[in-house]
Amino acid sequence: MRDPYEVLGVPRGASAAAIKSAYRKLAKKHHPDSNKNDPKAAARFSEINAANEILGDEEKRKQFDRGEIDAEGKPRFTGFPGGGAGGRAGGPGFESYTFRTGGGGPGGMGGGAFEDILNSMFANAGRGGARGGGGRASSFDFDTGGIGLDLDVSVAMTVSLEEAVKGGEKRVRLPTGKELNVRIPAGVADGQQIRLRGQGETAQGHPPGDLLITVHIAPHPFFRVDGSDIRLDLPITLYEAVLGGKVRVPTLGGVVELSIPKNTSSGRTFRLKGKGLPKQGGTTGDLFVSTRIMLPDGNDSDLESLMQKWRDGHPYNPRSDLT
Repeated sequence: MRDPYEVLGVPRGASAAAIKSAYRKLAKKHHPDSNKNDPKAAARFSEINAANEILGDEEKRKQFDRGEIDAEGKPRFTGFPGGGAGGRAGGPGFESYTFRTGGGGPGGMGGGAFEDILNSMFANAGRGGARGGGGRASSFDFDTGGIGLDLDVSVAMTVSLEEAVKGGEKRVRLPTGKELNVRIPAGVADGQQIRLRGQGETAQGHPPGDLLITVHIAPHPFFRVDGSDIRLDLPITLYEAVLGGKVRVPTLGGVVELSIPKNTSSGRTFRLKGKGLPKQGGTTGDLFVSTRIMLPDGNDSDLESLMQKWRDGHPYNPRSDLT
């Protein structure tokens, strides 16, 4: 993935407010629902969400700036302390384990030192004392039951809210550099883990480990997830609040019409049943829509005159209970 600063188009010294503003503009511009004829829109939208997950989180941003995590939020592998040619094989990243059970030379443990250590630790264990007595055995049999290797690989995957609801396929890159297409089950929850058996690390004499993928749902430009429910702030005009009317409301399944009653105050919440996230048992959460009265931009002399006239003729105090 590209540098998150480059993805959001902000400098490294950008403020949190600038990052938030850049993310909202890009997310709105590249949202798949607004670019249904562009097959690459979903990928761009996912990249924007992944970049915001790093830069929108103060601690993750600091970790990225210090080089502790990469652009996907995964810890950077910097090698093992004191490691050399006798450590793990391969270049940067997690490749494979190498065990040297004998032989000297640079980087090795020389003269069977590794063998001596294991023999001293596990002598008589599981063999009924067969190794007791004098002298060191001429060879060491590696017993898979004696030492356990954690060959599982854990990675994080960020998906959009739409992908979490509908499911689909997404490509994930492993620390080894290998890439896999992963099927995302419909209704996956934030923090849920997907296990792919046999796709982890490998080591001679051991079954391969598993790939553990932790799914994170990226922040949505206007929906907020609340368990299996979704919340939305819906801007309405002053005249829609006073006179009522029908307004279009986005949902995860498409746009619907909502009837706004006359004299609707800002903050009034409407419940759209079954428009939320899938729940266990086959049911679905709800969408809660809260109205927000928005005045027109700039000064409007006609509106001001109307409000002054109305104020003089119909005074009222909505804050009387607060004082």
